[in-house]
Amino acid sequence: MKKIILLLAITAAFISCTGPSGPPGLNGINGLDGQNIVAQSYEIQRNFTAPDYGFRIDHPTDIEVLETDMILVYILWDEVPATDGGTIDIWRLLPQTVYSDFGEFAYNYESTFIDVDIFLDGPASTDFNLLAPADIDNQIFRIVILPVDLANDPTLDITDYNSVINVGKISESDIIVIE
Repeated sequence: MKKIILLLAITAAFISCTGPSGPPGLNGINGLDGQNIVAQSYEIQRNFTAPDYGFRIDHPTDIEVLETDMILVYILWDEVPATDGGTIDIWRLLPQTVYSDFGEFAYNYESTFIDVDIFLDGPASTDFNLLAPADIDNQIFRIVILPVDLANDPTLDITDYNSVINVGKISESDIIVIE
């Protein structure tokens, strides 16, 4: 009889033990809280002008940028013919180095969660005044804000614009064009 009482007491002790609650899950799986984690993007067209050959753009107010987000800047490098008669945009991740007759220079950027600086960079011997209008006028850039949760995706290749917009689930209609 004492063994039965002891067994019941031990069973009651184990049943009454509880631990801390786990994180809320999406449908009870994987620990996600059900937030909709999305990337965002905007496009700008600017000229590089003397004397600084650069410009600053504040992130649009309707785009929330966190300090942990990855900010990527792509330049429209080329347009190639598509099979349907249209064109396909070729986007390249900055920095992007160009070699010219007068030397080399790079389209480059630095960013914060508040703004992005896009500028021309090069050795001290580079004379940006010698650049052709095609190198400095009407340059189109896409800025992609990638939440850290998406930036850690093992399938992501940030050098491939299409990989970034696929992981970020960004469609052409989602891209805000800044005038």
